[in-house]
Amino acid sequence: MKNLIIPRIVLIAAVASIIPIVTSCSSKSKIEGTYTQSGDGTVALDLKSGGKATFTMMGESAPCTYKVNGDQVQVDCSPKGDKIDFMIHDDGSLTGPSFIGVLKKGK
Repeated sequence: MKNLIIPRIVLIAAVASIIPIVTSCSSKSKIEGTYTQSGDGTVALDLKSGGKATFTMMGESAPCTYKVNGDQVQVDCSPKGDKIDFMIHDDGSLTGPSFIGVLKKGK
């Protein structure tokens, strides 16, 4: 009986440690792409693999990094820019601060 308990504990621990890695990788790949405002499109956010991003506002682009944390994308454009949090919606759009509004992913 004791011989079966240890392998089961090891298996459970291995599965428990792999699940967060798999789910975090899949959520990042879904979020990758270029998001723009509808209409005038003066704001764009390009989320790339490896946590790299480019934030463009009124023609000025800044290199950034990002990470997905639950239902938020946290974009860090420092030292030149600021940190901006975007809410991820079920339809795949992102909502930023009021001056940015809603960004929709291009096809």
